[in-house]
Amino acid sequence: MTEINSTASAPGAHDADIDRLFGENGPLGSAVGKFRPRQSQTEMAKAIAQAISQQQTLIAEAGTGTGKTFAYLVPALLWGGKVIVSTGTKNLQDQLFLRDIPTVRKALKAPVSVALLKGRSNYVCHFHLERTLQNGRLTSRDDVGHLREISRFVKTTSTGDKAELSKVPETATIWNLVTSTRDTCLGAECQFHGDCFVMKARKEAQQADVVVVNHHLFFADVALKDTGVAELLPSANTIIFDEAHQLPETATLFFGDTVSTSQVLELCRDVLAEGLSHARDGADWGAVVSTVERAARDLRLAFPQDVVRLAVHQIAPSSEFFPALEKLKDELAGMTAVLENQAERAETIEQCRVRAIELSTRLAAWNSPGASGGEGEDAQRVLWVEAFSSSLQLHQTPLSIAPIFSKQREGSPRAWIFTSATMAVKNDFKHYSAQMGLMDEPAMSWPSPFDYGNQGLLFVPTGLPQPNSPDYTDAVIDAALPVIEAAGGRAFLLCTTIRAVNRAADRLRAEFAERKLPFPLMVQGEAGRTELLDRFRKAGNAVLIGSQSFWEGVDVRGEALSVVIIDKLPFAPPDDPVLAARISAMERKGLNGFVHHQLPEAIINLKQGAGRLIRDETDRGVLMICDPRLISKPYGRRIWQSLPPFRRTRELAQVQAFFTDTAQPASESDAAPIVDAA
Repeated sequence: MTEINSTASAPGAHDADIDRLFGENGPLGSAVGKFRPRQSQTEMAKAIAQAISQQQTLIAEAGTGTGKTFAYLVPALLWGGKVIVSTGTKNLQDQLFLRDIPTVRKALKAPVSVALLKGRSNYVCHFHLERTLQNGRLTSRDDVGHLREISRFVKTTSTGDKAELSKVPETATIWNLVTSTRDTCLGAECQFHGDCFVMKARKEAQQADVVVVNHHLFFADVALKDTGVAELLPSANTIIFDEAHQLPETATLFFGDTVSTSQVLELCRDVLAEGLSHARDGADWGAVVSTVERAARDLRLAFPQDVVRLAVHQIAPSSEFFPALEKLKDELAGMTAVLENQAERAETIEQCRVRAIELSTRLAAWNSPGASGGEGEDAQRVLWVEAFSSSLQLHQTPLSIAPIFSKQREGSPRAWIFTSATMAVKNDFKHYSAQMGLMDEPAMSWPSPFDYGNQGLLFVPTGLPQPNSPDYTDAVIDAALPVIEAAGGRAFLLCTTIRAVNRAADRLRAEFAERKLPFPLMVQGEAGRTELLDRFRKAGNAVLIGSQSFWEGVDVRGEALSVVIIDKLPFAPPDDPVLAARISAMERKGLNGFVHHQLPEAIINLKQGAGRLIRDETDRGVLMICDPRLISKPYGRRIWQSLPPFRRTRELAQVQAFFTDTAQPASESDAAPIVDAA
């Protein structure tokens, strides 16, 4: 292989190397089956190489099909030094570690070591496994079988990563009993500390050149210092965030704080078990625990509705919520006092005491004076509650993560790369940059190599009611049915709410039966996402209905997916307390909350959903957006101009012709325009 210049740091110093590596006869071509040079990919790799060599920040948006993974891996593996790559999901994390990095490393003959680091709940804990095997408090036959499999797995695995054990579903309840949390880890006091899979993974990450993490892990670490990333950051030369459009939401989650009645009830369960095991004579453990459990349940019952999302100022002063919260704090303090007296009798009781103190501290901090204050407006937090059927969560969420994240990026100079297919609104990065505190940083965009004009059609049907109409979902199904029939199934129906998913499923089930349409129907919630997608691909003519989790990170290539139907523009619910507070803060600064926040957020979301349709150069399909606001509202043009440059039509006949005339796609002039060309 041609020698690579590893020391040059002048702008463009690596351009010639990258041209060779990504060229027609370069090493990537022989290592990757279908690889061929793409200008966008090569130019993106050059920009990232320059940012790495100059220890700069770069926001890099690349359209679907650019090959952004290789565009950042090649410069990272050759010139990145100690690299942390953070991805959007654990699935992508595994794909990078198991497939993409080994491919690039082999092609480049790059002598770099690579480690995978996940959150501690992904690794079997020897202590908790042993305790579960001894206690045997299992309520289902599935749990017993799964526990047996995990017990065998621990004897043969070198990593303890539950992703390696396919016989036990990732969602199986048994995992909660055989993994640790930050609260339940005994640390150096644990008898199994020397064999700990979490410690082993962290040690490997310390020594590796490239470490693959995910966004949740990265930000949990920044906030909690509990994932091992904190130890990696000081020595890292390059940080790369893939699927970087997810960062504002993930960072908001971790820079805030959430305490829930479920955590209190879990603590009560453990206090009862450990008290009876190690200090049966020390207290009436049943009575100690039951008063706290009752107080936690009473706090939830302060809201009679099934689902509630309220800012603290929206809760009536006369509500039972505030007295119930004080009662829970008092009862928790009482249980903590009992634990203080018995803590010497067992390490696990001492651990329960520490957890009780932490929960008490977080409950006290939630609505303490100044909890929503801070230094300046940007440091303010939103206090809100969220009630589910059997639990209540108390949230403290920052109004803006920009000042917090900017502070995290201070210190040693290093390269920060943010990449995704969806960060800009019509090539404008202001919204994303403002969210992340990256206002003065360079941002670049590279187009997709796909021929969207010939490969796809954007269809906005006529005659639909306003999206807030009670019969809106039925109208969407009426409009979608002829399109689904014309396509021979092969469709995603992406909804903005679970309620719409359920209604659409009921309607399509009935319509398919009545019309004798042979399309298998798959509905989110009926099986896991991976299983549903596998079944969808194999069927070849299925219809899948899903909400948010199917809008991104889903890759179905070929004819199995030929239509993506989106029921509504994905605006966040207007009653969301954090959104309301952010809009209010923006308007105090003279900005328009809708134009500067809600609209760009919806566009980025919509781009993700639309991105499911065309996944390679041979894919063809129709993107059907049912929301009439795309046409009737002044902001509609801004939305569809941010989407891939599909041909556009409002005529059902054009859609039907698109599917019958597969050999010769219609030209631009053949499709009826969405709006006047003016």
